Amino acid sequence: MTDRHPGGGGRAPLALDWQAAFDDIERRGRQRALEPNELEELAVAAYLAGHDADSTDALVRAHTVALERGDTRMAARAAFWIAFAHVSAREITRAAGWNARARRLLDQYGRDCVECGYVLLPEALARIGAGDLDAGAAIFADAERIGETFADADLTSLARQGRGRVLVGLGRIGEGTALLDEAMTAVTAGDVSPLVAGTIYCSVISACFDIVDIRRAREWTDALNGWCARQTHLVPFRGECLAHRAEILRLQGRWIEAMADAHRAFDALAIAGHARPGMAAYTLAETARLRGDTDAADQAYRLASEQGRPPQPGLALLRLAQGRMADARAAIVRVLAEPARGRARADVLAAAVEILSAAGDATAAARAAAELDALATTIGSPWLRASADTASGTVLMLEGRAADALAPLRRALAAWQDLDAPYEAARTRVLLGRACLAHGDADGAQLEWDSAARTFHALGAASALAALDALRSHAPEPDTRVLPAPGGLTSREVEVLRLVARGDTNRAIAVALHISEKTVARHLSNIFTKLDVSTRSAAAAYAFTHGLVH
Repeated sequence: MTDRHPGGGGRAPLALDWQAAFDDIERRGRQRALEPNELEELAVAAYLAGHDADSTDALVRAHTVALERGDTRMAARAAFWIAFAHVSAREITRAAGWNARARRLLDQYGRDCVECGYVLLPEALARIGAGDLDAGAAIFADAERIGETFADADLTSLARQGRGRVLVGLGRIGEGTALLDEAMTAVTAGDVSPLVAGTIYCSVISACFDIVDIRRAREWTDALNGWCARQTHLVPFRGECLAHRAEILRLQGRWIEAMADAHRAFDALAIAGHARPGMAAYTLAETARLRGDTDAADQAYRLASEQGRPPQPGLALLRLAQGRMADARAAIVRVLAEPARGRARADVLAAAVEILSAAGDATAAARAAAELDALATTIGSPWLRASADTASGTVLMLEGRAADALAPLRRALAAWQDLDAPYEAARTRVLLGRACLAHGDADGAQLEWDSAARTFHALGAASALAALDALRSHAPEPDTRVLPAPGGLTSREVEVLRLVARGDTNRAIAVALHISEKTVARHLSNIFTKLDVSTRSAAAAYAFTHGLVH
């Protein structure tokens, strides 16, 4: 008997065209009765080509044929994968029934085998669902050891990512993410079967969102995209996975793609009778809000609420954008009082800082910013740290401490740029412009706002662009009189020196002035030579001493 099965060691080579593989096996099935292992191959090809019902049907047929032949191990294996399909569809009762059948058949088989490890996985999930995380982690560890014993990459990786999720839930984030990364490495290296790859990816991405590790989520999504691109007619993202991908695209500023994926995710989850289509509706609402389409956003938030996903804090931010300050404040104060963890709490706190600051409530905004800062310190997420620094700068500006706000806002801007989060970076530049203006540096403010406006325009962020235009209409214009620059500096060298004086890196200067970092370096070399200085701090001191910056 072979060890070939829908996932695990001994499987056939990776198919490059899953629809063609499905059609070929179906054609054989019309000519003769398929063997159980062929039915399992049919189940894999059907699932990966998007024929979920055909996949489950093929597994049931494989189970039946194996029973008729007295092959209890193969029948147990098929029963487990049927249970696996029901778990993926959130049909927990049916999954439990099939897994119980698999365990009974393995008891009849009476020998150690890799399937003994597979049937532990639903048991671990049941323990976790009952709140016993330690027991769940121990069962996952047992399954992982069995997978390693039988050199079964699918079982090993499934159990490993499960244990990683539990450790993250227990607050052991470093250990947990290391296991998740190892499991995803097996996916992208092609060590696991395509049937298992999507499950591991979806679980890992969900964990990344739980701990607000957006960079890790984006990197693994990009890696899986490359893996999927090498296979024809593969349906790689389904339901929740597609909803997670849509959210990553939104955070990257790829809003049109995000909306398309969110629509597909909602339809797929709704058609399947899934319990969580609301998460896709919420992504649609958030994207519409950022694009300034308030009617579409309002409808999508309502749809998310109807489908079980709370519409806050996005709906409160929408009310703020609509000028309904009282409604926005009442909603966010209510949500602040409700328990939440991880990213859900972080999103509420960030929105609270924005809304309460707009309402002029410095005390409440400061409390929310402090909690967000503590959460960022506990979790250690770069995204969360950037959010906390942005919130801190917002509160300091509200308190009239523009000088103190510059440092956290500069840190936040650098982090947002590093995280490839253009919308958040542009919003931070708006705050930096206000801080510059508070120091009397109208020229510096305009530089920040020019950059933010270009980003908002490129993204299609209509609301943010309108708010920035309103802000600029009340700001004084910079002094554009042409005066001789000291030290023989050119006008472009003065621009570079001003940005050096306010603490910008070469990369930030290049972005602000739309030049390359190599050009920035050349300007700096000329500045150092003309001013007879050798460090950035000495050049900055010269700029302040000679009135080139305020």
